Amino acid sequence: SGTQNVQWKVTNNVKIWSVFRIGTAALAVQVVGSNWPKPHYTLLVTGLCRFQILQLLKEKPYPVAEVEQLDRLEQFTNQHKSEEELGELSEQFYKYAVQLVEMLDMSVPAVAKLRRLLDNLPREALPDILTSIIRTSNQEKLQILDAVRLEERFKMTIPLLVRQIEGLKLLQKTRKPKQDDDKRVVAIRPNRRINHIPSATEDEEEEEDHDDVVMLEKKIRTSSMSEQALKVCLKEIKRLKKMPQSMPEYALTRNYLELMVELPWNKSTKDRLEIRAARILLDNDHYAMEKLKKRVLEYLAVRQLKNNLKGPILCFVGPPGVGKTSVGRSIAKTLGREFHRIALGGVCDQSDIRGHRRTYVGSMPGRIINGLKTVGVNNPVFLLDEVDKLGKSLQGDPAAALLEVLDPEQNHSFTDHYLNVAFDLSQVLFIATANTTATIPPALLDRMEIIQVPGYTQEEKIEIAHRHLIPKQLEQHGLTPQQIQIPQVTTLDIITRYTREAGVRSLDRKLGAICRAVAVKVAEGQHKETKPDRADVGEGEDCKEHVSEDAKPESISDTADLALPPEMPILIDFHALKDILGPPMYEMEVSERLSQPGVAIGLAWTPLGGEIMFVEASRMDGEGQLTLTGQLGDVMKESAHLAISWLRSNAKRYQLTNASGSFDLLDNTDIHLHFPAGAVTKDGPSAGVTIVTCLASLFSGRLVCSDVAMTGEITLRGLVLPVGGIKDKVLAAHRAGLKRIIIPQRNEKDLEEIAANVRKDLTFVLASCLDEVLNAAFDGGFAVKPRVERLNSKL
Repeated sequence: SGTQNVQWKVTNNVKIWSVFRIGTAALAVQVVGSNWPKPHYTLLVTGLCRFQILQLLKEKPYPVAEVEQLDRLEQFTNQHKSEEELGELSEQFYKYAVQLVEMLDMSVPAVAKLRRLLDNLPREALPDILTSIIRTSNQEKLQILDAVRLEERFKMTIPLLVRQIEGLKLLQKTRKPKQDDDKRVVAIRPNRRINHIPSATEDEEEEEDHDDVVMLEKKIRTSSMSEQALKVCLKEIKRLKKMPQSMPEYALTRNYLELMVELPWNKSTKDRLEIRAARILLDNDHYAMEKLKKRVLEYLAVRQLKNNLKGPILCFVGPPGVGKTSVGRSIAKTLGREFHRIALGGVCDQSDIRGHRRTYVGSMPGRIINGLKTVGVNNPVFLLDEVDKLGKSLQGDPAAALLEVLDPEQNHSFTDHYLNVAFDLSQVLFIATANTTATIPPALLDRMEIIQVPGYTQEEKIEIAHRHLIPKQLEQHGLTPQQIQIPQVTTLDIITRYTREAGVRSLDRKLGAICRAVAVKVAEGQHKETKPDRADVGEGEDCKEHVSEDAKPESISDTADLALPPEMPILIDFHALKDILGPPMYEMEVSERLSQPGVAIGLAWTPLGGEIMFVEASRMDGEGQLTLTGQLGDVMKESAHLAISWLRSNAKRYQLTNASGSFDLLDNTDIHLHFPAGAVTKDGPSAGVTIVTCLASLFSGRLVCSDVAMTGEITLRGLVLPVGGIKDKVLAAHRAGLKRIIIPQRNEKDLEEIAANVRKDLTFVLASCLDEVLNAAFDGGFAVKPRVERLNSKL
C-alpha cells in the first residue's frame, strides 16, 4: 500500500526469511545508490500484497522460494463485503484516524494529503497505511503484517492509534503555548530505519530541535544586525525550517546563522579617554618609545573631540625584541578595549583573511571575522603580527586581501566570503608589526601609518632591565630582592659583554640564567637549614665564619661547600657573571683592529638594528684587478668601483702612490677589499665613504682614527649623499664605544631623533664632500699637497 523507501539489512549472516515467514510482495520502482566508497543501495518499491513462504528452493546467487498469496490484489474492488462484515470496527478505526490527523498541522502538505486519503481510500486499506506512518516499533509492524484477516488487523491497529492520540494530547499539555506550535507534525514521519529509537526519545529530540530553531529565529530578529544581513538570515531560517535534519546543508546553514547572531554588529566597549591616566599607564608599561606614546595620546585627544572617529591603521616597524607586540596589548589596556592578536607570519592563503565560500566543504570565516566573534565587540584592538612575513601561493595573495581590511575608505563594508554580507570594521584599531618595510607590497604599505620603533640605547636597556625584566624574572623564579641584588654596573656588563642586539630578548634570557643559578643556591641553602644539626644556627656572624671556612683549601668537597646557605642577599658582580654566564662573548676590540693601515669602520643597518662593520683592504703585485669578498650585493660592488675610480683620479692631489711609486694606483697592483663577516649578505650604498677612507689609508700608509665610524653614499665628483637608518647606526656606534661619527650633511635632521644623552657622548662630523670625510678620519687631517708651479723650457 503506497510507495516507500525500504532498506534491507542482514546482520551476522542471519537469514531474514528463516525468521519471518510472511512478507510483502512489491514492485521495484527505482534503485538509487553507488559502489563508492562502499556499496550502498536504496530501493523505492510499491507494495502489492501479502505472501507466505512455503518452501525455499535455492539461496545463491539470490534466494528463490515457492510462495502463497495471502490476500487478493482485487480486494479493493470488493468494498461492499468489508463494509458489511466490519462495519463497526472500520467506523471506529476511521474516527480515530480522523481525530489523529486533525490534531496535526493541516498547513503541512503531507498532513493535508493524508486527510484526503482517509476519505478516498477504502477502509480496509487504512490499517496498513496508518501503521506505516504512526510511531510504532518494528515488532508491532510485523504483527500487523502477520494479521491476514481484516478483522484481526483492525483490532490490533486501533490500540496503536489510541496510544498515539493520548501521547499527542499529553505533549500539547506539557508544552508552552506558541504560535502554530500545537499542530506540529510530530507523529507522521516515515520511519526508514530498522533499528528503531523509542518514540519518547524521538519526541524529545524533535522538540529540542524545533525549540532551537525557534530560539535562533528569535535571536536573529532581536539582534542589531544590518538590514541586509537580517534579510539574508531570515531567508536562511525559512530554508532551515523546511530542510530535513539529515541533510548535510542543515548543519552548515545552522552554523552560519549562529555565527551571524554571535557577531558584534553594534556592540562596542566605551573608550577610556583620560589622557593623563593613559600617559601614566603607558609609561608604567613601557620605557622610552616616545613616538608610539605620542601617537596613542593624539588618538585619545581627537576621540574626546569627535566620537565617530575611524580607527587608525598603524604599522610599527623595528628590530625584534623592542616590544612592538607588547605595546599593542598595552595600547588596548590603555584605551579600555578588547585585544586580539592575529599572527600572519607564513600565511599564504587569502582565505585566511577573507574566509571560504560556503559552497566548499569545511568552509569557515576568515581570521578577521573569527577574531570579532572571539572578542564580542566591534571596536577591539587587532594586532596583525609580522605583516612583513606574509607568503604567496596558488591559493592567492593574503597581502592583497589585506588591502580591503586596512583601507579606511573601504573597511566600513568589509565582505567576508563566508558571511557574504558587509561588516563594518571602521571602528577597529588595527596595529601591524614588521621588522622591515622592504618585503611589504607598496600598495599595502601606503595604507598604513608607519611608526619606526628603533633599538634601545644602553641607558634605556638598563632602565628597562631594572623596571621590568628583573622584577619579572624574580617573580618567575620565586626569588625576592632580599635574596638577590643585580646592580646597574652588572646590568651594563651583561648588555655590553654578553648581548649585542637592538631589543632586550637576549638580555632577558641572561637575567633568567642568573636567577636560575641563584635559585639553586637558595634552594640548597634552605635544604641544609632544615637539617636538625643546623636548626640553631643564625644568619649573622656564624654564617660569615662558616662561609670563610668553606673557602679554605681543606674543605673543597661539595658537602662542605653547601654546609650553610650563602649570605643574603647574593650580590651579582663581574666574577659571579663569569661563573654563571661564562666568559664574555663580545669584547671592545675596535682599537686593536685599527693597528694597521687599510682598515676603517663603517656603519650598517640590519633588520636587527644597527651594526658596526669593518672594511679591510690590502694590495699586492698584479695586473690591476679589484677583488671584492664578503657576500656583497650589486650596489655595494658599484660603491667599491666608484671609490677606486675617485681615488685614482685624485691620486696626484693627495700624493697617493702604489708600491712602485706610481700615481696610477692599479698599475701592476691588485687590490683586495674584504667585508667581515663573510657569511652575512651585505648590500646598500652607505659604505661608499668607508671604502674611500679604507683605500686612502692603504695607499697613504696612515692609520684611520680608532674611535671614528662613518656612513654615506659617494658620487664620482666626490660628493657625500644622505643615507637611511641614521638613528640605528648611531646607536650601534654608541654601543661599540666609538666617539666620533661622520655622517652626510643632509642627514643632520635625523640627529633630532637621537636621545640627548647619546648625542652628548658622541661627536658628529657633518660632511658634504669626501675632502671633509678624509680630514675627519685621520689624525691631523688628510691635507691636499700644494701643486708646485713648474716652468717648461722650450730650449
